[in-house]
Amino acid sequence: MAKEFPLVPTEVEPVSTKFRRLSGSIPNPETIREIEKLREAEPVSMRGQAPVIWDRAEGVNVYDAYGNMWLDFSSGVLVTNAGHGCKKIADAIIDQASRPLLTTYCFGNRPRIELVQKLVSLAPKRLNKAFVLSTGAESTECALKLMRTHGRKTGTDNKNIIVSFEDSFHGRTLGAQQMGRLGGGEGWIKNLDPEIVQVPFPDGFRCEEIGFELFEKTLARLGVEPPNVAGVISETYQGAGPNFMPKQYAKDLRQWCSKNGALLCFDEIQAGFGRCGTMWGFELYDVVPDLFCIGKGVSSSLPLSGVIGTEEVMDLYGPNAMTSTHSGNPICCAAALASIEVIEQERLVENAARVGLALQEHLQRIRSEFSDMIGFAPGAGLVGGLLMVNKGTKEPNYELAWNVVDLCFRRGLLMFAPVGAGGGCVKIAPPLCISKEAIAEGCEVIRGAVRQAV
Repeated sequence: MAKEFPLVPTEVEPVSTKFRRLSGSIPNPETIREIEKLREAEPVSMRGQAPVIWDRAEGVNVYDAYGNMWLDFSSGVLVTNAGHGCKKIADAIIDQASRPLLTTYCFGNRPRIELVQKLVSLAPKRLNKAFVLSTGAESTECALKLMRTHGRKTGTDNKNIIVSFEDSFHGRTLGAQQMGRLGGGEGWIKNLDPEIVQVPFPDGFRCEEIGFELFEKTLARLGVEPPNVAGVISETYQGAGPNFMPKQYAKDLRQWCSKNGALLCFDEIQAGFGRCGTMWGFELYDVVPDLFCIGKGVSSSLPLSGVIGTEEVMDLYGPNAMTSTHSGNPICCAAALASIEVIEQERLVENAARVGLALQEHLQRIRSEFSDMIGFAPGAGLVGGLLMVNKGTKEPNYELAWNVVDLCFRRGLLMFAPVGAGGGCVKIAPPLCISKEAIAEGCEVIRGAVRQAV
């Protein structure tokens, strides 16, 4: 079970820079009292992040109510691609709410019309339909439904198998957690679907065999006949790393799916809207999926997700047969439209590519300096990770990762709790509006924290 950050007032060394400001005790008694109120009414599962009560957030900074300011390397949880508290997004939300029009169910509204048109215009040409939903898990569940429905329509009742990847994460609902079993999260499910199978992810570190032959050998070992595969789903990059597949592997996977009549689905919930230095993360692979899932950074704020795909796939269900209560909520759609506009007008995709090079260089230098304790430092654009390991092994070192995140927090750098298999990954994902100067300062804090922790 993941650790909780201690609710004990601890005097910190004062910090005052352009991007960080701390003084007094962290957390202070007032913050502790507020967190204790949360814990009285919320389940234990909602604990686990650093003990700060967000008062406001702007750009790349998070503030509490007591004068402290953190440089944010989390984007919430890869949500605020356009930056925290973006005025254009806030104004769009206020304008839509003041009409007033707060919800429309599946009846049309103008922001929904504009958003689906915009999403289709950003997607590869043949992916010309967008279904807007609320949460990431809702979108991956929808993708599962579409892949299987398409399989049975185009093949036989046996064309029902879904292939996903080990150490993946696609949400915490029934289908999503069976496709993404990171950390044994599927343990609550008594009767696992035998037709959802997993293959190793070719990250080059935990799985050193990166040729596509491993995919085919694994399916053969599992007794899976290729014509019976309805779809293959993969996170564009595994959030546990972030782990990327080799470009050639992705190309071979695309070819295999086309050959066997299986749909290829990328889960872009973390990777989309500029995070990887491209509008869509799968552009790094030079392949086009049949459908893909979006979420998180689409609005930089309010809950919104979706599935984008070909007309053949997206029109499998007739009127009222595939809907969602909050699909296309006008306020969420207005926020997403504004966020996409900011990303485009402020050239944040290009900034993620340019500043991302600096981030990746810093992370590789940190890894080189502590090579016996940091086994892997993958990344692209403005997402990266430092995989803490037990010395001389590839085993994740959760205690070390947790201590690094905790020390950074107490020095004014905010990250979410360690992620990945065994909780060994310190993940870095700042808003896309961040500068090289802020990246350099944040990485220096990480370097100092690792030095102290080891």
